[in-house]
Amino acid sequence: MFGRRKKAEAEADRPDFFEDAETDAADDDADAADYEDDYDAVTEVDGGPYDADDLESGADLTVGEVGTRLDLGSVLVPMPQGAQLQVEMAPDGSPQAVHLVTQHGRITVAAYAAPKSPGQWREVAGDLAESLRNDNATVSVESGPWGREVFAVTPNADLRFIGVDGYRWMVRCVVAGPSGGNTTDSELVATARAILRDTVVKRGNEPNPVRTPLPVVLPDALAQQLAAAHQQQLAQQQGGAPQQPAPQQPAQQPAPGSQGEQQQPPQAPAQPQQRRGESGSAMQQLGR
Repeated sequence: MFGRRKKAEAEADRPDFFEDAETDAADDDADAADYEDDYDAVTEVDGGPYDADDLESGADLTVGEVGTRLDLGSVLVPMPQGAQLQVEMAPDGSPQAVHLVTQHGRITVAAYAAPKSPGQWREVAGDLAESLRNDNATVSVESGPWGREVFAVTPNADLRFIGVDGYRWMVRCVVAGPSGGNTTDSELVATARAILRDTVVKRGNEPNPVRTPLPVVLPDALAQQLAAAHQQQLAQQQGGAPQQPAPQQPAQQPAPGSQGEQQQPPQAPAQPQQRRGESGSAMQQLGR
């Protein structure tokens, strides 16, 4: 399933694999159902996310089980048919998120540093649920193939957060769709789960603090496209080029392997500027 290299031996040492220490009193005040053990029951998932170190040595990680995986440095993400890429840039010009925009909604997969023992997603899910409620969202916790999923109804979109604990990494998938289109049996959620099942994580050996986002590295072709767009915008601002419409950020391009005319994706919810780490409101973390 995930973290295959270390999972068997880790489970032998921890018979209560998904049990955390007792939550403090603040967690017990409200929504105690969010922390019931039933939400952490993991079904038999046929596939990943995979740890790159667990796959066959020398294998081409960009060749997925059903298509091409997009290499984003810390994660390799399979591309749905007809999807588009939407790149979110940091103020310093570095990429901080890559979204997959489909006809049903938007899917964002990102990897984070985590401890060797599992349990980080459970903590992150609790923080997200609390923060979303503070933003006046209607929040519930549902059971999915990898355990708990946080589902939130907001004025702009229905949001679903899916997390998976691996060995020294955690993957979080943010699914954003129109009202009523992000239910557990929807096409959007089925697509997001299929993407996670074929995602590969390259954790690396760097001693990153837990919850630190692992770096996003764009493929050369996409990086060159964004750099050209950035240079064009600078030239326009300095009056050194004719006023022509430049590609807007986040930049979009058809996903590799898509065929025919691309459908126009639905309007995705506006993304607040991304912040490093897990602090800030949940609405400020959607792109991470």
